[in-house]
Amino acid sequence: MLADLGERSGDIALQCSETAGFLGEVDHRIQADSARLDRLQANMTRLAKSQGESVAAAQELSQTARRARQIVADGHDVIGLSLNEVTALVDHVTGMEGQLRRFLAVIEAVGDVSGQLSAIARQTRLLGVNAAIEAARGGEATQGFAVVADEIRRLAEQAGESSASVAVKLDQLDQDARTLIQGVEDNILRGRGAGAHIDQLRLRLADMASLVTQFGERSGTIVDCTDAASREVDALTQGLGEFSLSARESTARVGAARTQLEALEQMANAMLNTAAHGGQATRNSRYIALAQQGADAVRLAIGSALDRGTLSLEALFDTDYRRIEGSDPAQYLTGFTAFADASLRPLLDRHSAQDDAVVGCCLIDMNGYLPTHISARSQPQRPGEGLWNMEHARNRQIFMDAQTRRALDGADDFFVCTYRQDLGEGRYRALRSVFVPLVFGGRRWGLYEVGYLI
Repeated sequence: MLADLGERSGDIALQCSETAGFLGEVDHRIQADSARLDRLQANMTRLAKSQGESVAAAQELSQTARRARQIVADGHDVIGLSLNEVTALVDHVTGMEGQLRRFLAVIEAVGDVSGQLSAIARQTRLLGVNAAIEAARGGEATQGFAVVADEIRRLAEQAGESSASVAVKLDQLDQDARTLIQGVEDNILRGRGAGAHIDQLRLRLADMASLVTQFGERSGTIVDCTDAASREVDALTQGLGEFSLSARESTARVGAARTQLEALEQMANAMLNTAAHGGQATRNSRYIALAQQGADAVRLAIGSALDRGTLSLEALFDTDYRRIEGSDPAQYLTGFTAFADASLRPLLDRHSAQDDAVVGCCLIDMNGYLPTHISARSQPQRPGEGLWNMEHARNRQIFMDAQTRRALDGADDFFVCTYRQDLGEGRYRALRSVFVPLVFGGRRWGLYEVGYLI
């Protein structure tokens, strides 16, 4: 009955271990989700800040659009007036062409009159000469007529000189007028071109006013969208905060449940271990015997090496764990590691092969360090494959859990328990193990373990 009670306790411990392992995995996932949630909340905080800046920018954009619309409207009126003035000026300049050409016609007419006056002056001078000749022929009787002839000749000369001077000035005036007309014609051409540009400018101003109007409408839409998005961000931030609080509460509850299950597991393991020491045959008896035989073989191998001097107590109890660079998970070397690989791993392989239910045999020092393991669990690590390494390169790693700690600190000749084998990242496998103490030179070194499945 005691043996049956122990086996049932072992089954309970196994179920507790499996459940606790499941809760551990759930807790690991919740904690990972909680960490991601914290990062998400941080991102949401930054998003809320950015959203606030976007709202402020959108509002400023809307105000700028309103100011731009007013400025463009005012500018459009001012530019319209200016363009009208320019257009009137162009029309005025264009109208000057006809006036200047009429002025040129007047100059030409005056030139013709000046020419006629020059001809008259020449004829008058000729008349004065003839009169003087005739007066000379008449003698004393025509002396008065000679005086008149001289005066006529003098006036004709003055008229000729004035006519010549007027002709020179009219010629210069004609040249200046023609130059002015050419400049006016050039300005007229430019004015006509300016008129075309003014028309294009009016169209561009109209297009600009239309764009500013559209810009104002779009900026208003942007403000509405950013306001709505800001409200959604606030709601999402609040929801994330509530979810984060719920996740923390769930983590705490899972942790409490896991603690209770581990306590129940320890109680069940204590009953299992008590029943195993009761002397009755159980399902564990074979594996207890295998563990004791394996521990004896290890004691013999290490004792012989100590006697021969091929292994020292200092190397055996070396706890200066030197990490192997680049290992993941971390592996370590001590003064005992090389001897364990060479001399003890073959023993572990042979004893593990004695029963198909045996998962593996290994050595554990007082700090949970495994200097070696069976060959299937002592493979070279693969870079970047932490999970694979956790399961297939378990040698030279350090493991510690409550059951192993209890076995290391206990005084029994063996300890039977159910425990969870850590496979990394919250993954576990429930096993039964028999731990047998190893003592050398009067000092407890650690344990010999046989792990098996039932």
